[in-house]
Amino acid sequence: MTTILVVQHQDDGGLGRLRPHLEAGADVDTRRPDQGDPLPETLDGVDGVVVLGASVAAWEDERAPWLPRTRALVIEAVDEGVPLLGICLGAQLLAHAAGGRVEPGAVGIEAGLSTIRPTPAADGDPLMDALPAGGYPGPQGHHDSITELPPGAVLLATGDIYQHQVYRLGDVAWAVQYHPEVTADDFEGWMREDADAVAAVGRDAADVVREVRAADAELEELARAHAEAFLRAVARAQRDDAVRAVG
Repeated sequence: MTTILVVQHQDDGGLGRLRPHLEAGADVDTRRPDQGDPLPETLDGVDGVVVLGASVAAWEDERAPWLPRTRALVIEAVDEGVPLLGICLGAQLLAHAAGGRVEPGAVGIEAGLSTIRPTPAADGDPLMDALPAGGYPGPQGHHDSITELPPGAVLLATGDIYQHQVYRLGDVAWAVQYHPEVTADDFEGWMREDADAVAAVGRDAADVVREVRAADAELEELARAHAEAFLRAVARAQRDDAVRAVG
């Protein structure tokens, strides 16, 4: 059975919309290091890795002492060719660990739906080919931003407020700043906690929640597309490994 390791950092930061689609094609091993679950020492037996978002910053090891091991895991995935999907904090952890730069967002929180716009480099990319080429809505809820991509990373999609919305590092490691996984209920909880920050950028948290709920059907379809594209990448990596083993 295909095994996908999921690193979840907090209660309201789970797989959400992605879960049923990933579980349809893989055994999902969710680790909660915030609750004492150990992270694996190696990626032996792991076919794919998903690192989810959280309210901590990529460098706040004192708040989340499992972050150094998580950063090491994402680098191991890149080095070993294990497909990786980093979401929000997961994307920032990969950037931070691989030599990029992550900083507090220069214009404050990005909240609500933003239009994710593929770059020319997205053409032919296994993840981006599954998503609308003309752009699509991405649910946002982050205070920090990736201000510099790691060396060798390819920018696959941009946004209006923060540029680095999707990038690929190596052949099979993808990172997205937005939240394809978040459910409307979890998103509403985030906005309650961040209502003051949302107001500081001139928006109303209740309005932001309403726009996400109004896009529910489209966001469900986009989550399916993300998950199935990632599963296909995992399957291709498994086939490539099998060919190398025979050779």
